[in-house]
Amino acid sequence: MLYEKLVNKQEKLSVIGLGYVGLPIAVAFAKKVKVLGFDTNKEKVELYKKGIDPTKEVGNEVISKTTVEFTCDEERLKEAKFHIVAVPTPVRSDNAPDLMSLELASRMVGRNLSKGSIVVFESTVYPGVTEDMCIPILEKESGMKCGVDFKVGYSPERINPGDKVHRLETIVKVVSGMDEESLDTIAKVYELVVEAGVYRAASIKVAEAAKVIENSQRDINIAFMNELSIIFNKMGIDTKAVLEAAGTKWNFLKFYPGLVGGHCIGVDPYYLTYKAEQLGYHSQIILAGRRINDNMGKYVAENTVKQMIKANKQINGSEVAIFGVTFKENCPDVRNTKVVDIIKELREYGIAVKVVDPVANSEDLLREYGIETYKVEDIKDVDVVIFAVPHNEFNNIELEQIKGMFKSEERHINFAADEVAVTSEYALPEKNDGYVLIDVKGVFDRQKAEDLGYLYWRL
Repeated sequence: MLYEKLVNKQEKLSVIGLGYVGLPIAVAFAKKVKVLGFDTNKEKVELYKKGIDPTKEVGNEVISKTTVEFTCDEERLKEAKFHIVAVPTPVRSDNAPDLMSLELASRMVGRNLSKGSIVVFESTVYPGVTEDMCIPILEKESGMKCGVDFKVGYSPERINPGDKVHRLETIVKVVSGMDEESLDTIAKVYELVVEAGVYRAASIKVAEAAKVIENSQRDINIAFMNELSIIFNKMGIDTKAVLEAAGTKWNFLKFYPGLVGGHCIGVDPYYLTYKAEQLGYHSQIILAGRRINDNMGKYVAENTVKQMIKANKQINGSEVAIFGVTFKENCPDVRNTKVVDIIKELREYGIAVKVVDPVANSEDLLREYGIETYKVEDIKDVDVVIFAVPHNEFNNIELEQIKGMFKSEERHINFAADEVAVTSEYALPEKNDGYVLIDVKGVFDRQKAEDLGYLYWRL
């Protein structure tokens, strides 16, 4: 039996795609079985071999000690009998599913598939992709018959990037297989590393659907909070204060407004609505939530400009410092980050932007968005400070310290001969109504900020 052979290290397990999801999976399984870690990105693989973890999901120390055999050579996949595919499944510019990486991975696995193998897909898809797209590709490339020569399953990833509490080992893992035999083997293999246990889904389609609705539900709830924020902002009511009051009820769901990006919550709902459209149903609630969340970056930028106008600041030619650019806190991933929307909108107004983010993958940020990062000490003489992503690295930044980052204007009179000249120089006066602080996630205390003279705004 394949399970026993894996445990006895007579067979290998492969992980295809070594990103924020695949890498932790490979490292976890390597503690129990022989693991082959494959990725087409040669630079990334070389970093792993050197003991460097650019994803920061497992850390350099763990990477340097792991027994995972990292490779870019697809032919080495022939050495494995249990394959886990964890490649990204983003959306295109029109929000249609982009299954190219999954298709290429399926072809690659198919070309190197051996009889008796099991292929488990973890990539987020809409119900039906595994059986309708992946299996035919595997059969065509391998020349073998699914269900006879090899078997397939689906187990949606639930890893939360940047979260050190909810990890692969601590989250119940949903597993599915094309039949009882494959389901049993897949469940037992994952039970080797998932301490929280596994849940055996009724079918592959059920498991696929479970994944997309998990993130769709969260997306809708956050969209509701964002809409409330927009409404309360017009009313002059602090949204955070409202939520704290409402949260005292036992069954109130504690969600908060914010920017919804990344490769899961901001993407998965589109997979479900895409399939629904194919079946003739146009989503009402899901797409409404997506519209609200997709526009929050622009909304933050517009309110930043409004606060600048209140402070009598010149818009065109001004400078804004943004702290945090990744899609979420304590995670270097910049894929589909909505902070970029804030930056783009501000630039439309002729505003220069400096980004501070010690956590972000600076190479990805520069390659994908053309954005460079600065250090905290580089931020001087700016007109606005925006705290967009609350990384732990920013925890020691105090409101008093932020004041020193602003451009301050102190007017004084120089008497020279018979003329009076009014000049300006940069200094830090005792009071300045121009301290515009945008605190997207509500990290700072509003009352304290206002007492210190800040023009303070948050979602």
